[in-house]
Amino acid sequence: MDMSKIPSPDARAVTGVIVVDLQGDFTTLKQGSLAVDGTDSTYVKTVEQVTLRLRAKGFTLFATQDWHPRDHVSFFTSHPGKHPFETVEIDGLSQTLWPPHCVADSENAGILMDPSFFSMVVKKGTCKDYDSYSGFQDQGGTSTELERLLRAGKITRLIVYGLATDYCVKATALDAAKRGFEVFVVKDLCRGVSVDTTRAALEEMAQHGINIITMADL
Repeated sequence: MDMSKIPSPDARAVTGVIVVDLQGDFTTLKQGSLAVDGTDSTYVKTVEQVTLRLRAKGFTLFATQDWHPRDHVSFFTSHPGKHPFETVEIDGLSQTLWPPHCVADSENAGILMDPSFFSMVVKKGTCKDYDSYSGFQDQGGTSTELERLLRAGKITRLIVYGLATDYCVKATALDAAKRGFEVFVVKDLCRGVSVDTTRAALEEMAQHGINIITMADL
């Protein structure tokens, strides 16, 4: 690990933090419909503590939030005869079918931190016709407001962590790197859906120039 690459307090003015999808439906704490292993109260509290420490150092905080309509394309219930975790092709795109989750205005769609901690909570997956793993755009190519907010704040470096390593964290980090941001993923502040896909996600991110760090590096 090249420790010189890790953002220092002197870099706080150009460094943003993105907490990815820390929502009830993705945690065992809230018995979510898509709960990821290892997301109990200890995990959520740790994420909150580290995030507040970074805020106290002057870093700008953002969060992403899955915010789906009830008939979202990613829900198996929107496809009669289909079952959770099946894969289908829709308009040339591969789509994993998930249990309904993070339905707009439902309790478990809520961020498990005080939203006032963040400069902005960026909602994604709001269009019923496209899934959206990345905080930057959905699979139909429609952008969220995240990049505009980062550019407006003259942010060039990003610290990224949250849920899940092998899906929304990976997609958000890769999209950030494609847009020219220097990206640091804090792997022990993330949790993944499976061991194999998490390992592959970390390797893929590293291959694309993303810095994989730990809490101890912050």
